[in-house]
Amino acid sequence: MSTDYSDFEFERRFLVRELPDQLRDAPSLVVQSYYLSDGGYALRVRVQATDVEARLDAESDPRMVLDAYRDKVDFAAVTVKGPSAGGTRYEAERELDPLVAVELVARGGARVLKTRYAAWLGADGWSLDVFGSGNHPLIVAECERSSPVTELQIPDFCVTELTDDRRFSNESLAVHPYREWSARYAAELAASGPRFRGDFGENTRLTTD
Repeated sequence: MSTDYSDFEFERRFLVRELPDQLRDAPSLVVQSYYLSDGGYALRVRVQATDVEARLDAESDPRMVLDAYRDKVDFAAVTVKGPSAGGTRYEAERELDPLVAVELVARGGARVLKTRYAAWLGADGWSLDVFGSGNHPLIVAECERSSPVTELQIPDFCVTELTDDRRFSNESLAVHPYREWSARYAAELAASGPRFRGDFGENTRLTTD
């Protein structure tokens, strides 16, 4: 009997200090509104503009950026999420009319703004998120598969693993932006050192130069 994973996501996520220039291809502008963010449960409306590389910084306002690029939005969805456990999370996503979704994002929710780059690295496709506004200069790399992410080749620009660290989930970043606690996290990382989970099979490091 086959297992239906259609409403689950399987991913591992990593902190990145600086995104290599050669990976800044296939950009998409993403603006998300979280209408619920509580205990790992989330209700999100997301809009995306493909082939748009907005220059985002700490002063970028998500609603103003959305207004500037609303005519380029070509994908939108509403998503319900459950808590993440071991890199697995319930996620039911359904497409929305982009015109309706833009208005929903503009009118409510706690917003997250980022540019997402797509890259094929080793045996997997990766998403590389460069955040703006209150989450600048956070960069997160994630590998997502249709089944549990095991035996992973981890690119050498990944500093430490963030899988299941709820602070770095997008819904948490929407209400508790990275710049509010980045100094505390930097001290924590300096004290503990990088960590890569060993319960997903053997990790190998992938050189990207």
